[in-house]
Amino acid sequence: MDYYKGTRDQSSEATEDAAEEIRVTDRRRRYMDQDLASEPDSPTEKPNLKPSYVEELEARTRAAEKLAQEVQSRFQQLRSQLQQETDETRQRLNRAADERAQREKANFIAALLPVLDNLQRATEAADSGGSSELIGEGVRRTAESFENALAAAGVDPIKSVGELFDPELHEAVDTIVVEPEQEGEVISEYSRGYRLGERLLRPARVKVGRTGERVRRAVE
Repeated sequence: MDYYKGTRDQSSEATEDAAEEIRVTDRRRRYMDQDLASEPDSPTEKPNLKPSYVEELEARTRAAEKLAQEVQSRFQQLRSQLQQETDETRQRLNRAADERAQREKANFIAALLPVLDNLQRATEAADSGGSSELIGEGVRRTAESFENALAAAGVDPIKSVGELFDPELHEAVDTIVVEPEQEGEVISEYSRGYRLGERLLRPARVKVGRTGERVRRAVE
């Protein structure tokens, strides 16, 4: 009896130890399951194998590229603005030049109107049988009005008679024998020459004096 009792006691103790061991094992498994359930399902991060100086160079490169893009964008903006301002300035200057040309043209035409008036008066006097003196006066006034109009436009007559012959200003169409002191002098004028500023509009057509000796040599 004591043997069986002892055996039962040992069996009971073994059963209790096994149950205690199972309970401890189950508790650990439960904790492990909870820990696994609480971890997020995220991919495993790869370790960064680049050296720090490589990352710094890459960052500087990206910053430089960004700065270059900003500078290029600003340059294009300034270029477009400058082109627009240049076009506007050119258009404004062209308009100013056109307005000036039209204004000068109108002033010149207005200065010629008195010439036309005098010509009409001379024509009316001739048609009505007016005296030659009256017609001549009308022609003189017409010439004076025309010269005033030319002067207002900046046109100056070239002085010829009594001046030394200048091939840049005079065109010799005839010669005449003169005293030695008048050699190369303009004796008379067939048509007056004019210039506008430094620009020669037309040379004066003149007669030039030559000594008899030089004329005779030229003829021979």
